[in-house]
Amino acid sequence: MQEAGAANGSCNLDAVIIGAGMAGLCALHQVRKLNMSVKVLEGGSDLGGTWFWNRYPGCRCDIDSVEYSYSFDNELQQEWSWSERYAAQPEILAYMNWVAKKLNLRSDMEFNTWIKSTHFDEGSETWAVTTDTGEVITCRYLIMATGCLSAPKKIDIKGTDNFAGETYYTYKWPHEGVDFTGKRVAIVGAGSSAIQAIPLIAKEASELKVFMRTANYSVPLQNCPTDKEYEADYKKRYSEVRKMQRQTFGGFVNVGGVPRMPRTDSALDATPEEREAEFEYRWESGGLCYYTSYADLAVNINANNHLSDFIRKKIRNKIDDPRLRDLLTPTEFPALTKRLCADTGYYETYNLDHVDIVNLKETPIEEITEMGILVGGEVMEFDCIVFATGFDAVTGALNNMDIRGRGGVALKDTWADGPSTYLGLMTTGFPNLFNVAGPGSTASLTHAIPCDEHQVELVIACIERVEAANAKSIEPIQAAEDLWTQHVNDVANMTLFPRAERANSWYLGANVPGKACKPLLYLGGFDQYVKKIDEVIDNDFEGFALSQMGN
Repeated sequence: MQEAGAANGSCNLDAVIIGAGMAGLCALHQVRKLNMSVKVLEGGSDLGGTWFWNRYPGCRCDIDSVEYSYSFDNELQQEWSWSERYAAQPEILAYMNWVAKKLNLRSDMEFNTWIKSTHFDEGSETWAVTTDTGEVITCRYLIMATGCLSAPKKIDIKGTDNFAGETYYTYKWPHEGVDFTGKRVAIVGAGSSAIQAIPLIAKEASELKVFMRTANYSVPLQNCPTDKEYEADYKKRYSEVRKMQRQTFGGFVNVGGVPRMPRTDSALDATPEEREAEFEYRWESGGLCYYTSYADLAVNINANNHLSDFIRKKIRNKIDDPRLRDLLTPTEFPALTKRLCADTGYYETYNLDHVDIVNLKETPIEEITEMGILVGGEVMEFDCIVFATGFDAVTGALNNMDIRGRGGVALKDTWADGPSTYLGLMTTGFPNLFNVAGPGSTASLTHAIPCDEHQVELVIACIERVEAANAKSIEPIQAAEDLWTQHVNDVANMTLFPRAERANSWYLGANVPGKACKPLLYLGGFDQYVKKIDEVIDNDFEGFALSQMGN
């Protein structure tokens, strides 16, 4: 094992982890068990990842809190208690800080550290990680825990620096909060972040205009305080629940607070009355449980039409104004093919007199001016503009770094026509570089924490394989990578997800101009992904190659 130490602005470590979010904390804890020197490098001033940066009004998880927690330590999941069914950002951040304290993780973390480059040295088969301060850290194993939704999409609107009023971004909200009382507010974007923030901002603003291009499907969150008796009973079932999570498409099992395995039958085999009752039950249960309803909703358009029509009807019944009703009813893509949103009072907010929508398909934003937003040749004046314009998902954070593997080849160039990986974890030519929840994994298609934990387990298994063989490094065989990438594409084409391309789905990279429109996630589901990983490991790490000492 290498010893950590500093000399001439550099230090040598066994492993470096980039990112101090959920995946980063888990990876640090597990790498430490290998008795290796390790450090987490984080650009923010503290840990938390997405829960550190995203502090906009209404920010909370859309997975039941009792499921939204680490499973690798039973003491952790037994001791922590959640105050709400769906925890808000401050509570999730508090949970992560509590975990870090319990496991003494902070001693191996370095904050306010942005990565300029990571270059592989073929002579020593180590990675040189250069920070924005010029510090160079060398390591054998480089673990990217940079998050799937951490790199903001570049705002392609003219004049964004011209506005004289207050400008805010949901992805880096001021820690002190924002008071919108009596102000004229514009929100650009109508995705998940906006859907959570709009009801709360509307309570303060004197005028709120939402600049929307595409309407999304959103279902009720049905949030409520945590019932302590229920929580106590749930904790007794954690062993069972965690096994169930890995046997499901989405990695979560709660339906109205009750753990349930997904249905395996077809929506087309049910009577109209049975389908209506099932969809109504899920609506009242709240959250994302439609993903565990009928088994063919994401693969059969006829089955999906029943669900899409049901949700559209529910949405329309909530909105008074016929014009807004039409604008807010999604019609361009099937339900579930973009990540389903969950809200508290979102659609009802548009019944308020001071809330309105600007349809960007009819009147695109021409320019941001000193006084406001120019659309249709007219400047709409505002005191504040909030940008909720989404992320360069899955690959964005990785491509924003200068990552170079064998022969100085840049990862960004390798992925120019779309990402290529083996098992969503590694790319040929980039030895010992692990992308936790990377492209080609289930990533943010599924419940993030079980996905992160499983990915970290795979990273640890790979490292242990290298160490046991007294080898230098591990990387995929090109043929195995090609087969997996083709499998990812083939599975996607068997589903309805590609139909969301025209709605700029980030699942496909379609929301970022110039980005290759390819499936970024393995759409076969978490259960099938786990099964595949088990097969690879059981077959002596089939598809991987080791670089032996002396080679």
